[in-house]
Amino acid sequence: MQASQQLNRPKIVRRASSHQRITAGVVCAAISACCMYVWLAAHDKIGIGLWPVSVYCGFRQRYNLPCPTCGMTTAAFAFARGEIFQAFYIQPAAALFYCLLIVSAILAFVTSVFGLSFRFVERFFAEVRLRYIILVALIIIAAGWAVTLARALTGDYW
Repeated sequence: MQASQQLNRPKIVRRASSHQRITAGVVCAAISACCMYVWLAAHDKIGIGLWPVSVYCGFRQRYNLPCPTCGMTTAAFAFARGEIFQAFYIQPAAALFYCLLIVSAILAFVTSVFGLSFRFVERFFAEVRLRYIILVALIIIAAGWAVTLARALTGDYW
């Protein structure tokens, strides 16, 4: 087959613009800073103090049940210590979000350092509206809450 007769295959990556590289660098730096903070706190290198949210959960005090975000910090610490399966056991929604953050940081790093822009990421943000992303996030949190509620009701909660 001659070169002129060959089909053009869609490219997975293309060169990123300077604006895309800067944006990806900021995203990568922000996610890395948050992950580093959680890692330092999980390994007792820094103290997070008494966060009112983590100590005083009004939902738990009132209903004696875990709230939708109960276990997120504990799951983050388990994830930072490398206990990935334990993080999924503690709070499945939190562990899923942390995995998505890590993948996002890796893609942002590749874009900012190597200048490669992934077509599937561009297509995703062009086709999917922010409200759908928020809706999916709420559904994931509700599903994680259902798991922790089921564990709490059966007495198998931490």
